[in-house]
Order: sequence, then structure tokens, then C-alpha cells
Amino acid sequence: MTHFMVQKFSIPLTCSPCHTQTNQQPINEEKHHHGNKLQEPATNDPNNNPKQGNSEMDNKSAPKDKVSQESKSTIKACVTTDKEGGASQSTGQGHHKPHPTISVLQGVLSHKTVFEKWASLQGEEQRPSTKRQLSTESAAKCVSVRKRSTVRGSREELVKPLSHTEPGTQPRKACLPTSSSSQRKPRRQLFSSTGVFHKVDTHAISAGRELKEQGVFSAQSIARTITQGAINELEKLRAIWVWLCHNIEYDLEGYLGLSPKLCSPEEVIKKGRGVCSGFSSICLEMCREVGIQCEEVSGYSKGIGHRPGRRLAQEPSDHKWNAVWLRGQWGLLDACWGAGTVNMETKTFIKRFDDFYFLTEPSDFINSHFPDDQHWQLLDTPVSMEVFEMWPLKTSAFYTLGLRILQPTQYKITTEDGEATVSMTSSRPLTFAYELRQRDVQTGVLGQREVDSSCGLLSVTHQGMSLRLLPPDPGDYELKLFALAEGNSGALHWVCSLQLECPAVQQSQPLPANPYLSWGLGARAGSLGVKGSSVVNEEPLEVGEGGECEVILYTSRPLILVCELTHPLLDPAVAKSCLALQIAAERLVCNVLCPYKGFYRLSFFVRDYDDGRGSFQNAGNFLLRCKGQGANVNLLYPRDLGPWCGPGMRTEAAGLSHFSHMGALVNTPQGRCNITFHRASTELQIHAVLSTDMDQANSKQHQKKGLFPLSRYVLLTSTDSKVTVSISTPRPGVYRLGVYGRTPPQQDYTPLCDYVLRSTCERHGDPFPCVYAAWGKGCVLLEPRSGLLAPQSWVRVRVRVPAARRVCVLGEQRVELKMNKSRVWEGETFTGDATQVKLIAATSEASEMAVLMTFDVLDLKSEHEEEGKEEKMDCKKLSNGHIAH
Repeated sequence: MTHFMVQKFSIPLTCSPCHTQTNQQPINEEKHHHGNKLQEPATNDPNNNPKQGNSEMDNKSAPKDKVSQESKSTIKACVTTDKEGGASQSTGQGHHKPHPTISVLQGVLSHKTVFEKWASLQGEEQRPSTKRQLSTESAAKCVSVRKRSTVRGSREELVKPLSHTEPGTQPRKACLPTSSSSQRKPRRQLFSSTGVFHKVDTHAISAGRELKEQGVFSAQSIARTITQGAINELEKLRAIWVWLCHNIEYDLEGYLGLSPKLCSPEEVIKKGRGVCSGFSSICLEMCREVGIQCEEVSGYSKGIGHRPGRRLAQEPSDHKWNAVWLRGQWGLLDACWGAGTVNMETKTFIKRFDDFYFLTEPSDFINSHFPDDQHWQLLDTPVSMEVFEMWPLKTSAFYTLGLRILQPTQYKITTEDGEATVSMTSSRPLTFAYELRQRDVQTGVLGQREVDSSCGLLSVTHQGMSLRLLPPDPGDYELKLFALAEGNSGALHWVCSLQLECPAVQQSQPLPANPYLSWGLGARAGSLGVKGSSVVNEEPLEVGEGGECEVILYTSRPLILVCELTHPLLDPAVAKSCLALQIAAERLVCNVLCPYKGFYRLSFFVRDYDDGRGSFQNAGNFLLRCKGQGANVNLLYPRDLGPWCGPGMRTEAAGLSHFSHMGALVNTPQGRCNITFHRASTELQIHAVLSTDMDQANSKQHQKKGLFPLSRYVLLTSTDSKVTVSISTPRPGVYRLGVYGRTPPQQDYTPLCDYVLRSTCERHGDPFPCVYAAWGKGCVLLEPRSGLLAPQSWVRVRVRVPAARRVCVLGEQRVELKMNKSRVWEGETFTGDATQVKLIAATSEASEMAVLMTFDVLDLKSEHEEEGKEEKMDCKKLSNGHIAH
């Protein structure tokens, strides 16, 4: 049985302000898969104090009392600089960075002071290297100076703080983005892959380790060291982000209230742990030190504590991340989520570097990060909070694997008639799995046990997946989906979560368990050599009357096949007698018998034909449904049936061709048939064996009654290239015809193929004559074909015997046969009271006569009466063998 490994991660990391009391209890989730991140409850910090090093403009906040509406004048001053000494740049042309806005309270600072402060920030050559500096990309600035009397008291006019919010500071107004997302350069244009940063990443990690050993905990010093060798702002930013992800762990104890939160950058760096505001504030400090404009963005995230469908507008924001101005546009990054995850079951932080959160595409970032100010969505059309709340929860793996949800579009799905469907598309072949857990009706807590896999029908293609859910009980469920790139080893990654509501279940027969999860051809079928199947859709294959069906796999190279059939009532030993496999060069055929009503699972396992040591891999799983009367349990396929039914790879390798019957199943309504084929070499000797399970059960009883062995019901005729196997079945039933071959000096016969013969003829079939070794190549019996002759009767004999000089019949008297113009020996003989008639021949006048075959002379009247009684009893047993449904 195959089991999929599933990574069980925690929820994405978020944070709350540093003043949160240690006794505050967070909202915990019962169980999370690896790949989630933690969320923290957030509260407002009313005790922020001015931070040393910030401009005086940042140390003042607008008053909360009602301000005068009389004076509404606003003073604006635009300052543009050119460090190269060239002409000043116009802020109204091109795609320049948005302008920072500074509020000035009347009577606190003069206009001159404001401009002097601003001018001092532009002269980089006059500033100490340890001071914060702005990049050359940010030369153009626009300063808005507003009188205190002009500040409106309306809440709608105030901008929510998006920037650095260290303890003891008031948030300053951020540079709100104004560029259109339609003009954005996608992430892939900024860098082809994160592999281009290998040198930068290696230096940042190694330098960070050395600085830690040296006891350097200054964000500015660390920033200067780890960005040495960086050739542009992108590489500097990458070095900072990688250092954060590898040197700061999430402060889980602080989040859980088990210890005070670490908030100042130096504390966080020294201890090596912090909540999300610690990550974002250090990122802000480091970026400014190396000349990258960075902002701190606050908002909501879908991490721990996130409840699908909750109204976020009624709760404070709970997370912080960063926005940076890079190459003419704003970019988003979250070092907290890039550093790792938290497992809430074990209450531990799991280091797991996640590149996805480095300059994430805004259209992807918005699915898990909703900023307080919609400008930081960086989208042409901002997403409303209501839409954000309704979106399904998606992880970074969802995007890195190229997934897209087709159905549903919201986080919650409700069953219709007890059924619901989830479908996704993917940009490449993936392996999928799912997990369904029911919530407790009273508490809403997820159950510890997964719902049985029989409640879902997962179909996987190269373009995606479709999952049909049939919950076993009414109630609420959580559905988690997992995926992994085809061919990759390891655990599957959690990619998405949905909520399922089932008002009423569908009254239907139970589905068979599927340990391989997906239905239809597997995503890896193509790599295993399977290019298609006869089952063209995802619906269950309907089994016809009689409980019989056929499933075909089309192959791109020779394969070996084994199959497994399961049903709740089907014994595994009996299941083997329900399958007949045919292995050909370009297709694999599985003939199936279903003895019971309901659903069956038919699983295919393949390996390369020439790979004798290779293991069988699951190529597909098909759902069969038998609505009508199933197959007779007494007429299943023979138990000793081999895997080489019908013409296929074995017969082709032996040089056999032009088969009269290309399938593995042969129906004989008259109780007899001829199977013919050609052989490439006359040296190949053919042997055929007839067997049946019924014969094995009653062999001793038949011997007592004088019945003939099954070897008498097969007659083999060979010419130079053509072989004919004639079969006459003694009674109704299912038989196995085994065809074997050998080439001298080979002693043992090798199995070439099996045929399944099914006879429905109620008449007793006669055996063939008993053949001896002298009956060889070219010998053909024309008449009589039956091996039983009536007493006291004349019998016409016609036979071909190549190279024979004399052919005779020995009965009550000896009769010489004569050769006609067609080289057929013919004549008549009288059986009389003889019990046996022999056909003999000599190859020369002087040679002894050799026995070719013998015929039995019996009292047919008494024998047929006895056989008739037996046939009626057998038919009665067979008719009673049908399953009552």
C-alpha cells in the first residue's frame, strides 16, 4: 500500500505590538500543516515615545481634538536635487518615486527649519557614513507643509500609519505609492531566478555568522558588512533579507505570552528572535543605512488565529511587513514569513527559508497580506476587505507550483445533494493529495482522525486535478490540498485550505478505499510509459450486465502489468479470479468480472518490460460501478490463469503471429472452437493444455465414472507454418487453454499465452482421439473428429499423413486406407464389438507400423444417460451460484 508523505507545517507568522501583556492568550489552531505561518493578535500602542535619531517632524502627531475649519491654507514646497550637478529633475515626468509627506505643526517649527532639515538629507557627501541616507534613485522630493489649523479632524482624511513603529515612537506618514501596477516590471524581469543571488546569499550568511561571533548587534554595522560587494540596490536588499531570514527566529514564547516580547532592533538581533514587527523594523533600519528607501506596512494576514470568513474590520490589524522602492517601483517583502514557520502542536519554530516572500508579486501577496492602507496593495484595482476575507487560504507553494483554483472561488463550499467539487489547473504535471477532517458539532474543533479516503474521488491530469467530495456525515469539514512536482521525492506541500459545509449526505453505496488517492491515470503515468486509457472521463466506468468490463492502457514502450481489484465484499483471493490480463507491445488490457453490486477500485501497476529487477509503480486507479446483476461466482476466471493472456509480448518474442483470436477471452456457444496462428520457425514445438477449476474439484469422481481427462479434449494440428489448436469442451463452464513452446535442444516448455474459454453449450462434448508421438508435423485428421465411436457401426476415415507408405485402421479387422488424388488416405471400417480402433502408419514398406491415434468404442447410450444426469446437476449448481442482489 502506498502512503503519501505530507509536510505538516504551521501557520504564517504575524505579530502584535510589543506592549502586549505576557498573560494575553493568543488564538490557537488545533493542527496545522508545515508551510503555514503564525498570526498574532495585535493591539494599539498608546505609549509610543519619540525615537532618537528621527527628524523633529516625526516626533509630533496631529491633535485628536476638533480643529478649526476656518483656516484651510496649505504651504507646499518642492525640492529637487541633482547630485551630479546637472539640471533639476521634474517630479511631474516619468515614473518617479512617490513623494514623502511631512506634517508641520504651526508654532513648533519654522518653514526654514523644515527646508534646512530636508536639504541636510540630500548632501550625502556631508553626512557621516553611519547616518541614514537615501538612494540616488530617490533624489526628487516633494515636501508638503500644513498649518496646524488646516488639519482636518475627519478620520477619513487621516492616513493610517504604514511605517516604522518601534516602541516609544509615533508612526510617521509613509510615502504612499502612486504608480500604476499595470506599468510594473514583474519579478522575473528584476531577476530570472533567486539562483542569481547565490554569491550574495553565501556572503550574507557567512558574514552574519562571523558578526554574531564577534558580538556585533548594530543593525547599521551589520547592514554595511553584509552588503559589501553588492553591485546594486537589488543585491543589497537581497543580502539584508537573507540575513534576516537566517539570523532571526520567530519569538514564539513572546507571542504566546510566556516571556516579554523583544522589540528594539538591537535586542532582537542580540537574542536572535523577534515577532513580525522586529523583522520589519530591522529591515527598515538596514535598508536606510545602505541607501534603500524602505517603509513598514501594517495590516492583516492569514496566519494563526485566522478564521475563514471572519470580519477583519471589527478587529485590529495583526501583522507587519516591508515595502521598498527599487528600480523605479515599490516592491513587497516579508522576512518574517521567509524565515520559517511555527508548529503549534509542538510549540516550536521551524526554520524554513522561503524565497517566495522576497519581492512577491502584489497580485499574489494580496491573497495573504491585506494592508491597512489600500495604496500598499500596489494594484490597479484595489481588493476590498470583504473579497480578501472570502478568498481561500493559499500558501507560497500554491504559487511556486503554478496552481490556479477553478472551483470554488471562495473559501467555503456547500454540498449539493451531498456532493461538492474542487478543481485546479497547474502549469506542470503534479502529484496531488488531500486531507478532510470534520469539525465537532458543539465546539467546532477539528477531529484528530482524517475522514476515510473513500469519501473523495481525486482525478489528476497533466493540466491539474479535480476532486469530487461525498462527505459521509452532515456537518462542517476542513479540506486541505497538497501537491508536489512530478518526479520530485519527499513530502507533498500544503497548497490550499477550504471549508466544506454538508447539510445532508448523499444516499449511495460506499466507495472503496483508495490508498493512492487519485482516480484515473496518475500524474506520473506518462513517465512510466502510459500515454492514455480507454476510460476517457472521470466518472465511474459502468459495468454491463453479467458484471464484465474491459479497461485498456495505451503504452509508449513495452511494459509489464499487474492489477488489483477491491470491493467491500470481495475476498482478495477471489479477486484474483476476477482479472485476466493481456500484455501487448502497445497496450495493456485488463478484463474484469464484478460479482457484486456497487463500486470497485481497479488499480494498475507497471514497470518496464526488460527491467526484471524494477519495482511496480502505480499508473492509475479506476472506479468501476456495477448496477445490475454481477458475474456468477462459480464462473469466474480460472485460478491458475497466468499474466500472459491472449497474444502479446511473449508470443511475439517466440515468433507467433496471425492469431485467429486476438483477445484473451473466447466464447464457445457450441462447446468447440479452433484457435489458429502462424509460427516463424518450424523448429518451434507447440503444446497445448486445457484445465478448469471444476475439473480439479471433481477429477476423482469423473475417473470413477470413466470420463476422459481434459487432455483428450484438445487436438493439435501443425503444418509447415500454421498451427491449429482444436478444443471441445466436455460440459458448460470456464476453461483455461495454455499454449506452450520449446525449441530443441530445450527440454522444458515455456508458457507463451493463456486463453479463457467460456462454454455455454448444454450438450456433452466428445473428446478427440488419443494422439501418440508418431502423430507429428503435417498430420491432419479430417474424419471422424470425435474420439468416441459407436459399436456395430461403419465409420469413414479420412486422414493426411505426410511421407507415409501405408496407412491402416485396426478395429474388429484390419482395413488398408487408400490415397486419393488430394493425397488424403481414406477408407471405411466396421467397429463391431471392439472397444478400441487404432490408426497406424508406416513410412516404408519394410518399416513397422506405428500407432498414430486411437478411438474409443463405447456404449454411448448408457454413458450419455449418466452424463445427462451429471450435466443437469452441474447446471443446477451453476444457476444457484448467482449472487442475490
